[in-house]
Amino acid sequence: MLLSYLTYRNACQKKQRDRQAQINALPTEYHAPLTPFDSHILGRPVSELVVQVQTGRLSPQIILTAYGKKALKAQAELNCLTEVLISDAEGWAEECNLSGPLAGVPVSLKDMVNVRGYDSCLGYAAWVGKPAQYDSAIVRLLRDAGAVPFVKTQIPITLLSFESASDALGKTENPHKKGYSPGGSSGGEGALLAYGGSRVGIGSDVAGSLRAPSHYSGVYTIKASSTRFVRSGTATSNAGQEGVLAVYSPMARTLEDLEYFWKAIMSMNPWKYDHTVINLPWREVQLPEKKVKFGVMWTDGVVTPSPACHRALQDVVSSLRDNGYQVVAVNPPSPYEGFKLASSLIADACDTACKKVIPWENNDPGMMQAMRLYHLPRWVQCLYAWYIRYIRRDEIYAGLIDGWHTKSAQEIFALVAKREEYRAKWFDFWDETGLDFIVTCPNAMPAVPHKGMKDAFTNCLYTFLFNLLDYTAGVMPVTKVDKDLDALDPKFKPKNAIEAGAYKLYDAEKLDGLPVGVQVVGRRLQEEKVMEGMKLIQKLLINDGKEYELLQT
Repeated sequence: MLLSYLTYRNACQKKQRDRQAQINALPTEYHAPLTPFDSHILGRPVSELVVQVQTGRLSPQIILTAYGKKALKAQAELNCLTEVLISDAEGWAEECNLSGPLAGVPVSLKDMVNVRGYDSCLGYAAWVGKPAQYDSAIVRLLRDAGAVPFVKTQIPITLLSFESASDALGKTENPHKKGYSPGGSSGGEGALLAYGGSRVGIGSDVAGSLRAPSHYSGVYTIKASSTRFVRSGTATSNAGQEGVLAVYSPMARTLEDLEYFWKAIMSMNPWKYDHTVINLPWREVQLPEKKVKFGVMWTDGVVTPSPACHRALQDVVSSLRDNGYQVVAVNPPSPYEGFKLASSLIADACDTACKKVIPWENNDPGMMQAMRLYHLPRWVQCLYAWYIRYIRRDEIYAGLIDGWHTKSAQEIFALVAKREEYRAKWFDFWDETGLDFIVTCPNAMPAVPHKGMKDAFTNCLYTFLFNLLDYTAGVMPVTKVDKDLDALDPKFKPKNAIEAGAYKLYDAEKLDGLPVGVQVVGRRLQEEKVMEGMKLIQKLLINDGKEYELLQT
């Protein structure tokens, strides 16, 4: 027992020493205050930085210095970095492709993205001190495009949480309000982008890990369908899990930067870097004026959107309707049925991820709750589900318990067959309704407080559903919690255990000032169209005086 404790403690101490050593080794200019010129660079969109580099008016090294300074400030305040690549990035900046579509642009990377010579420990103490032997495909593509990877960002241990914390790397703060999560599992990306320490970065998503951080932190993303974006050569906590595929996609500080970054990546023919990516170049999409049809999914049927999240969605719907766009409430194939399928398909992967946690090491509080239930004897689970269903009268939670157990290969095959039947129902639904987009909440709640996933670990349907369907889904910030506008009706009573856990954390007074986003969903492989939908919504909100204000630090 003593030996296992020492192994755990030494690994955590080593990880934090190594990270600090990477920072301490940097030249003095990275530790100096930001200059007015640094601030000017940090305020420029990615497209402008590229032109400045390509025309020789700005050097990649100067851009790297500005972003390096800001990223270190973000780390000191938020603890959002896992690896500081800047010492090597200086060389990459000096030799970068000056004619590339991302010439000189610093790019942040979620910790999962392998960079040769640096850890991808994913918060696991057991994986500390095991640097990657090769670059991920996305790193090779970025460098060929002229980009300069410069930091790696925080994640939760196991990657299966909307928080971002581990014993090895500590916890990451929300840049808008200390004491709250920036989201997960791409939470470090969300925090760094919102703080201004990066403009574009790479994250991943299997149940909302791009979209929850964008919603919690106030940044932009479009989650791709599974064969559209580069993902090979990355580290993961559950290799081989294909019931609900993880996807990698960009995140950005602004929608303009997100669009430019997507187009730049696609211009590099990503299918030449990764065998999992289909040969589908970026397509120009023009939405027909006033003929675009939006469906509104006001609720997932499990957790009623909080007043703040409902208001954000209502703001978008009002702007669309007031400007002549067709908006209809939709009743799609049961989102809850999709949620049950998705959670059943990923249950064994959660167990696989948690088996990498060593003795003495703390797991995410949400995953601890989930795994206690998963490891109950099957007869105890059945008895518990019976109690929840017939004594507590909670069919919603009981239905999740039914599928939360280890499964044979034959049971997985049956679930995949049900997944395809469910996807077919949604396919018909889109055709029958003639929708261009669905707009809905990214989550029923704004950011959770630290350790809040203990109560809210099942509140992920609004994002998880669209992973199961493999749809393109974007998130954009719309407003911020207002303690006066978003107070909870004292008569509100949760209808099920999932809703009760989520609402346990809702207090508009405490949440005041945290970002609130809206999710824009398209069909499979409609990344370009979803981008246009988000641009349309943003334009209307700005014209209606509802422009989202980025955090300035």
